[in-house]
Amino acid sequence: MNNPVNLAVILAAGSGARLKNTVKGMPKGFLRLGREPIIEESVKKLLNSGIKQVILITGFLEEFYEGLAGKYPCIKTVKNESYADSGSMFSLYCAKDRIKKDFLLLESDLIYEYRALEAVQGFPKDNCILLSGETNSGDEVYVETHDGRVQHLSKDKKKVGSIYGELVGVSRISLSLLDKMLEESAGLFKKNLKLEYDTGCLEALAGKTEIYAKKVEDLLWAEIDDENHLRRAKEEVYPEIIKSDRESGLNL
Repeated sequence: MNNPVNLAVILAAGSGARLKNTVKGMPKGFLRLGREPIIEESVKKLLNSGIKQVILITGFLEEFYEGLAGKYPCIKTVKNESYADSGSMFSLYCAKDRIKKDFLLLESDLIYEYRALEAVQGFPKDNCILLSGETNSGDEVYVETHDGRVQHLSKDKKKVGSIYGELVGVSRISLSLLDKMLEESAGLFKKNLKLEYDTGCLEALAGKTEIYAKKVEDLLWAEIDDENHLRRAKEEVYPEIIKSDRESGLNL
């Protein structure tokens, strides 16, 4: 891998309101598609990719994540006390004093092939967001690029001139980019804490900051936000991820 980072930050504060009838008293990251919660599977993949420390940003039912931290000494937690009234960028903002080096940024409700981590860990630039080809999964974030650099991110196709790929939710962020994100968001928070790190903050910085895109056209992945996402993840995506990872020699 090309200069891999060894810190990961996982956004895990949300309440998963669109899955409340399924999660039933647990956070989304503790959904099980296999033997272990999806957040634990993600942590194991991160450790296998060279990650040494994981910062979990918690909020809703944080005790679940505290329990996971007790199982994995590499995990430290930071709570977003305003999780019910804020978005993912404010969660990241809450951890600003704990992040001292470049890092991978992920979301807790994500399932993905191990090669997703290989793609961003091996990328030659400091700032990189991972893209896939078309998924038709619903709730996609579309990304426009120019000469490999991100220009726009939006859930609205009309706001993206030419769609290059879909945002996966695995990104490599340098300290310098984090500083710009914190500066940009500090002003936006005065109006609203419900700011997303991608379609809000990164979109505001795209075009004037060097943020590169790495596309893996056929990447297997899914974000689980609602019942349709969960059905697709269970029936279509997760079994293929397991198969692909095992064929690559990964059997966590």
